[in-house]
This record gives sequence, structure tokens and C-alpha cells, in this order.
Amino acid sequence: MPLPFALLGMLVSLALLIGFAYRGWTVLILAPVAAMLAAAFSGEPVLAHWTQTFMLAAARFVAQFFPIFVLGALFGKLMEDSGSVQAVARFMMDTLGARRALLAVVLGGALITYGGVSLFVSFFVIAPMARALFESADIPRRLMPAAIALGTSTFTMSALPGTPAIQNAIPMPFFGTTPFAAPGLGLIASVIMASFGLWWLGRQAKRARSRGERFRDTAPPQAADDALVRERATVAQAFDPAEIDAGDLSPDLPPIAVAVLPLVLVVATNLVMSAVVLPRIDAPWLEHARWGGTSLSAVSGVWGVCVALALAIVVLAILNRNRLRALRESVDAGANASVLPVMSVASLVGYGAVIAALPAFEPVRDAVLGIGGGPLVSLAVATNLLAGLTGSASGGLTIALDALGNTFMTLSASHHIDPALMHRIAVMSSGTLDSLPHNGAVVTLLAVCGCTHRDSYLDIVMVGIVGALIALVAVIVLGTFFGAF
Repeated sequence: MPLPFALLGMLVSLALLIGFAYRGWTVLILAPVAAMLAAAFSGEPVLAHWTQTFMLAAARFVAQFFPIFVLGALFGKLMEDSGSVQAVARFMMDTLGARRALLAVVLGGALITYGGVSLFVSFFVIAPMARALFESADIPRRLMPAAIALGTSTFTMSALPGTPAIQNAIPMPFFGTTPFAAPGLGLIASVIMASFGLWWLGRQAKRARSRGERFRDTAPPQAADDALVRERATVAQAFDPAEIDAGDLSPDLPPIAVAVLPLVLVVATNLVMSAVVLPRIDAPWLEHARWGGTSLSAVSGVWGVCVALALAIVVLAILNRNRLRALRESVDAGANASVLPVMSVASLVGYGAVIAALPAFEPVRDAVLGIGGGPLVSLAVATNLLAGLTGSASGGLTIALDALGNTFMTLSASHHIDPALMHRIAVMSSGTLDSLPHNGAVVTLLAVCGCTHRDSYLDIVMVGIVGALIALVAVIVLGTFFGAF
């Protein structure tokens, strides 16, 4: 098949995938259909790509990361139903108050998500808190989505060392790293993102005040069970919105120490597992076919996150045994909430695997690898583009590493680049252009806040894309000159 025709097929399939996904069509169907269309344009065996390329890649993703999806969703649901997330939000609101409304919203969202609570759960808890604070401070409602996004979807997702976000786990099997890869660079990036975002939000609030713009109720927020919200959300978040109202929310909020302890446990246990326990394990038996012919470095990162979340879940359930009045229903809802997101992202991964296997992808790969600046810049550009096109940080990151991960590892070795630096740049790159207008998290957040793209998207771009890109450039420069630290 002529190369231009094959490239056209890839572009058409991608356009159909993006367009229909934005309209709420499920990627469980869209991704294989788009992949088969691209294969047909290339003259490749369609059914073979469906069963042997698409499905094997999707199954590999589920096998690697489903434990993190299910434990993360379960932890988030129990934190919500026990009243712990609400207690943290209330504490931040009471402590900082309306005078520091922007800071309270950002820090509240950051604490919850860095502790392991899923993005979607945090949206529905932080949004009412933000509304109350913004109304008291008379800050325009249109700034709510950007403030929530800054605290939940930027530095705590991609930069802070040890974050249990799925995006931070995805590079670990590829690079043999831990969630704490390049901690110094991650902290610097976090400070840049948070500082820039808070500066921008403060500037916008001040300008709005000078123009006499005030807080006003606009459109009501959309419900979690809205079909369009659900389909858009599941490719960008690890929690199915349909389960948000299941279970039984405790009217009795726990003390702040009890609410925060599980969040601290997630980070602390993750650190101990990554730095102390797992490095001391001798596991040559993992190389046997019985265990998939893998290595400890390839699985230890996932193991550490799983142990951290599992321990936090047990402690959370014990501390809140009287508040979790419908424990079985909450557990069921948390487990069920992980299934659609992991399968949706796996479908995107399968689509990417088919595209990467097509002969027409070779010139695309060569063009990406030929970008000036070395492997770090090439990795950043490839991940940014794929995350932006798919509207999914986790999907775009996995597609990029599936298609080019081995090549980047070879290049990093030849350029003497620490895999930890590759890990941090890959994760940060997935959390930049993924926030384009069709991103499921953006659409969901706007719906939860009752805002529109027209009113609020520019501020989301500034805190979620521009700030993240500035931090990414800083990490690339520092990493190039000083390596990973």
C-alpha cells in the first residue's frame, strides 16, 4: 500500500477516535474500530491486528496495572464514604478561610490526590468546598475549575516524588524505576507548577475584582451519572463516575488526624517499600517462564504502590469501622469503579500498539527520534503529542512507551542518561497537552463546577499546560546538565 495512503488512514482513524470520543462514544468500541480502519488503509491483515496486536497490548496493560486501578479506586471510595476526604476539605476551608480561598482549594486538592484519592472523587468533594470559599471571598466562579485542576491534576499527578497516580506508575516497568524517580527534579518541578499556577490565579482574581466581577451562580453542575460525563471521564481518570453515589456517605466526619493518616501511610509505605524493603529482595526466580520472564526492577515499583494502597485501605477501614456503615457496598462500588477506566485506557493502548506496528509508522518514529535536543526532548515531544491527541495522560504515556520505550532505553544507555530522569520527564510530559479541550478530566471538571470551556478553559490552560510546560523545560535543562537527582 502506498505510504501516503497508509499515513492518511492513520490520520483518519485518529480523527474519528478523537471526534467520536469527545461526543461521548465509548472507546471500548471506538479504539478497535479505528485501529482496524488504519490497518485496512495500510493493507495489513485486519483480524490478525485485532486479536494478536490490539488485544495482546490491551491485555498486557491490564495485567500490569489493574491492581493499582482497583486498589486506588477502592481507597478513594472508602476515603469518601468514611467522610475522610470531606474532613480534609473542611479542615483546609476552616484553617485558611475565605481570605486565602485560592490557596485553600489548591492545597486541599493536592493533599487528597497526593495521598492516593482518585481524581474524580476529589473533584466531587473539592468542588462544593471551592464554591463556598469563592462565594465568601467573592471570587468569580469561572476560576474554580482552574484552582481545582492546579491542586489535583498537575504537580501531584506528575511531579511530586512518590505520587501513587497511575501516570507515575506506568514508566516503572519500562525503565526499572520506582515512584520516587528523580525526587529532587520532581520537587523543583512541583514548586514551579504550584508557584506559577497560584500567581496566575491570584492575578486573574485581582483583575476580576478591579473590573467589578463577582461570584455568580451560573449553570448547575452536571450529575455524576450523566452519560456524557461518564464516557469522557473514564479515559482520563481511574474511577467510574457511575459509582460515585453508591455506598453510604457517613454524616459523622472523622477527626482530621484520622482522616489524614491513611493519606500519609500511602506515601510513607511507598517510600519504605521502594527504598528499603524491595531493594533487599533477591528474586532471580522472576526470570523463569512461570513468572513471565521478568525482573524485580520491572515489577517492584508496582508492588510498592500496591502494598502502600492495601495497607492504607486496611488501616482506613479499621479506624472508620463505625463510619463505614455499608462497608460491603462501598467495597463493591470501589472495585466496580476501576473496571471501565482500566479497560478504556487499555483500549487506547491497543489502538496505539496497532498504529506502532504498521509500516507507515516507521517514518513517524524516525521523525520523532530525529528531533534535535537528544533523547530527553524526543521523549517529551512524543509523549506530549500522544497524550494530547488521545486526551489521556495514561493512555498517551503508555502508547509512547509501548512504541518507543525500548528505543529510548537504548538511547539513554548510549547517552549515559539515568532511567530515573527518563521516567520523570515521561510522566511530566503526559500531564501537559493532555489537558486539551477534549480531555475527559477537563470536561468532567467543568461539568462538576457548572462552568463552560468559554468561561474557564483559558485559566485551565495556564495552570495545567503552560505551568507544566515551564516546569518540564526546567527539568530537561537541569537533567541535561546535572543528571537525575
